[in-house]
Amino acid sequence: MEPHEVLGKDRGAVTVEAAIAVSALVIVVALCLAGVGAVVDQMRCTDAAREAARLIARGDRQLADRAVAEIAPAGARLDVEKSAELIRVQVSAEPAGGLLPMSLTAEAFAVGEPGAEPAPETATPAQASSSSSNGSGPGGRVR
Repeated sequence: MEPHEVLGKDRGAVTVEAAIAVSALVIVVALCLAGVGAVVDQMRCTDAAREAARLIARGDRQLADRAVAEIAPAGARLDVEKSAELIRVQVSAEPAGGLLPMSLTAEAFAVGEPGAEPAPETATPAQASSSSSNGSGPGGRVR
């Protein structure tokens, strides 16, 4: 019996199975890396929201916009709501890579400081560059 007769219809099946397995492995690794990236971006949104709330409570909206641009992921959006003395800040962004169909959002709250000028209640997109944060202030609440 010839070797090609023994294999019959199964000839090349191992190559196809290996190609499918490698493709599946690449997809799983890419999704895992995208998930880790989303967690990092979520933490950056939380840090940016906390810093922005603290700065807006002090009456420094321009510095808050700059902080969000430096801390949050690229394309992050800053929303500010003020009611009575409570300031609510929300930073939202899309995860890097675009592999995950989700939106990242972090909120922080602060009480306005006496004598601080009121912050405008408008939304501004922040042009983020990059960076780290080690700020302190009111804790952020993540959704």
